Amino acid sequence: MAESPFKEEIERVEKEYSEKMTPGAIVYIPGSSVINKTGSWRVFMPEFNRDKCVRCYLCYIYCPEPAIYLDEENNPVFDYDYCKGCGICANECPTNAILMVREKK
Repeated sequence: MAESPFKEEIERVEKEYSEKMTPGAIVYIPGSSVINKTGSWRVFMPEFNRDKCVRCYLCYIYCPEPAIYLDEENNPVFDYDYCKGCGICANECPTNAILMVREKK
């Protein structure tokens, strides 16, 4: 899997704001959501079939989290640290290149 293009930014925000984070749903510091990795509690996860993908980017556009980004060749890449398993990407995919499967822990 390709490395997230936001890795340096995530590390910067973690370093700068980790001690200032507040509990609950209130975000006082813009951009701090990158340190809240929410993928650990999902039940279903997207399984991506690159061969079926037509690069319409609907998954990327509709993902409500920073869980999908595009690699150097503009292929969607799933960052499971942030994916909550909501299934919006699979629902929007016109070619069924994304299938929601039960998370294996």
